[in-house]
Amino acid sequence: MDAYCIEIRKLEGKFYGIEYHHVVRDQNQLADHLSKLGSSRTAILPGVFIQDLLAPSIKEDKEVQEVPPAKQLVLTVPSPPANWREQFIKYLTSAEVPTDKTEIECLIRRSKHYVLVDDNLMRKSAKEGIL
Repeated sequence: MDAYCIEIRKLEGKFYGIEYHHVVRDQNQLADHLSKLGSSRTAILPGVFIQDLLAPSIKEDKEVQEVPPAKQLVLTVPSPPANWREQFIKYLTSAEVPTDKTEIECLIRRSKHYVLVDDNLMRKSAKEGIL
């Protein structure tokens, strides 16, 4: 599609102007009808002209190389996650907080749901205080 836009831009100087009109799909029943006829391979209506394009109508300067989908995949191996409980234990025992303001707010908000019991991090329940 980009190649077609480039070709249109080249021709733009030869006209007084070019206008692009976006037609909402619901208001473009004629194009929908023609696409359904083309995809179903039914008989062509009288008055409808057909032109089969066997080659691209533009010439591209660079050659596009097809890459198999298997080569396009980039595998990332996640590093082992840090123990999520460590930051809560540090905050609850020594009030040690990260340097980032948003991380501090998140840690303070989430730590309200936890309590230390015999150096073990436990989640508080809503009714009894400890789960």
